Amino acid sequence: MENIIESGQLAMNRRRFVTYFSSIGLGATLLPGTLTAVAQNAQEITPEMIQAAAQLAGLTFTPEEEQRIARSLNPQSGLINNYRRIRDLNLPNSAQPAIVFNPVVPGMKLLTEWRKMKRSSVTISAPSTDEELAFLPVTHLAGLIESRTITSTDLTKLYLSRLKSYDPKLKCVITLTEEIALKQAKLADDEIKAGNYRGALHGIPWGAKDLFAVKGYPTTWGASPYKDQVIDMDSTVYTRLTEAGAVLVAKLTLGALAMGDRWFGGQTKSPWDPDNARSGSSGSSAGPAATVAGGLVGFAIGTETRGSIMSPSARCGVTGLRPTFGRVSRYGAMALSWTMDKIGPLCRSAEDCALVLNAICGPDGKDNSVVDVPFNWDVTADARNLSVGYLKSTYEREIQPNPSNPEQEQRARESLKRDKDALEVIRSLGVNLIPIELPQVSTGMIDFILNTEGAAAFDDLTRSDRINTMTAPPESSSWPNTFRLHRFVPAVEYIQANRFRMQIMQEFNKVFDSIDMFLGSSLSVTNMTGHPELKLRHGFDSGGQPTSFSITGKLFGEAELLLLAHLYQSKTDFHLKHPTMP
Repeated sequence: MENIIESGQLAMNRRRFVTYFSSIGLGATLLPGTLTAVAQNAQEITPEMIQAAAQLAGLTFTPEEEQRIARSLNPQSGLINNYRRIRDLNLPNSAQPAIVFNPVVPGMKLLTEWRKMKRSSVTISAPSTDEELAFLPVTHLAGLIESRTITSTDLTKLYLSRLKSYDPKLKCVITLTEEIALKQAKLADDEIKAGNYRGALHGIPWGAKDLFAVKGYPTTWGASPYKDQVIDMDSTVYTRLTEAGAVLVAKLTLGALAMGDRWFGGQTKSPWDPDNARSGSSGSSAGPAATVAGGLVGFAIGTETRGSIMSPSARCGVTGLRPTFGRVSRYGAMALSWTMDKIGPLCRSAEDCALVLNAICGPDGKDNSVVDVPFNWDVTADARNLSVGYLKSTYEREIQPNPSNPEQEQRARESLKRDKDALEVIRSLGVNLIPIELPQVSTGMIDFILNTEGAAAFDDLTRSDRINTMTAPPESSSWPNTFRLHRFVPAVEYIQANRFRMQIMQEFNKVFDSIDMFLGSSLSVTNMTGHPELKLRHGFDSGGQPTSFSITGKLFGEAELLLLAHLYQSKTDFHLKHPTMP
């Protein structure tokens, strides 16, 4: 598969094309694709315009053909009028496309039987300090609440207090939901006292990345144009967690429109390194990662399109799960890419992730991309039944001497040691370890799929002046230019890219013919194919910052993925270590 990269000449031609059309009054509102880039006030589409557009599309026409196309694309034609009529609909971000992405390749057999969840039974005494209590995993907090050793109200007040204390430093909160949190906590306490215990999340305070709609509260998407937006609906994730008895304490930061860790209020920081002026918590699930790492919530919910759970989980040292595409409903969540957006938990342990995923997964009749595949968490399952691959290029790599930069060489050696130590812990579990290498597939030539869908999702913003409010600090977002550029992607090329995407999916899925998962990551590929990935801590670097490794699973293989991670964490204590909060 040849990796076609846009050349500098093509990019220059693209810029010239945009400049040319803008100079003749055609830059105000671009229609889909380079061949139909016209504006509301255009009086005539000329053959010269068709020639310029054809060059970018890789096409050649005769003068007669250019004339014919120009006549068909003039503002009086039915085609152009249809485009304008669609724009006039002002489709909201929540409007789903009729084309639905399915990560399941032809011939793949899926699990059909739902089984009762089997979770750990944890008996624990109340910690001696609030600080210790705040950093406990959900599994431990659940035991304390179920036994009525602590109340949900007291735990909620503790987390609200910590959010208020540390947010000025971490910039991790957009909106505190204190009023509803205290009501939900009291309800949980009353129900548990009456013997109506809903399960492991009952009474547990949590935080939502602020792209999930919750009635009565702003849903800002982290971006200036939407900082006063209130959406009159509840997202499915919020509804399901509320039904599980969880307590929403805050809506948390995300990089503007789900990119990076900079939002209209500043840059979210990692609790491990809050004073670093040059580095934040990473993103875009910045607030969820920072609050879990800082002991400010019991767990949090984030989203990933291309690294937005994995990256901040690594930076902040939390256990983050990006489930299979189609595992969790996105109803009520901001859409960036309908074929790539995924929702998942950020927690302090792998079993915490399992408990949360169990509550939020499955069809809701509102998001037509969700696949009805059972998630059967069984903490008692035998790890010796797992077949686990590991990337030879990662775990058997050799560090070359680097006399010109001995510090870099030393960091590389320390990183390799942490990777190998993690491999040995997993080997000690009795799993079948198999060295593998991944197929040589690349998504580079079709990365524009994400940005093209994003341009559609925010077309109304692109055609308004509001988009310019995102170009100044602290956001300084690149989305405005990205959306403008990808307004020129031809529909034909978008469809061709998705046809090639299916070939990548089929090729990559062969990796799991003989294994359940592999140690390692292929982030850009798996975000296109829809495979799940888990990030978990395996140590600290010489600067005291958390380090992590990845486990990538087969489609809908989260139970096996989380089981291996749970057993690894049972043998180590990295996930229980936490930053010193001043």
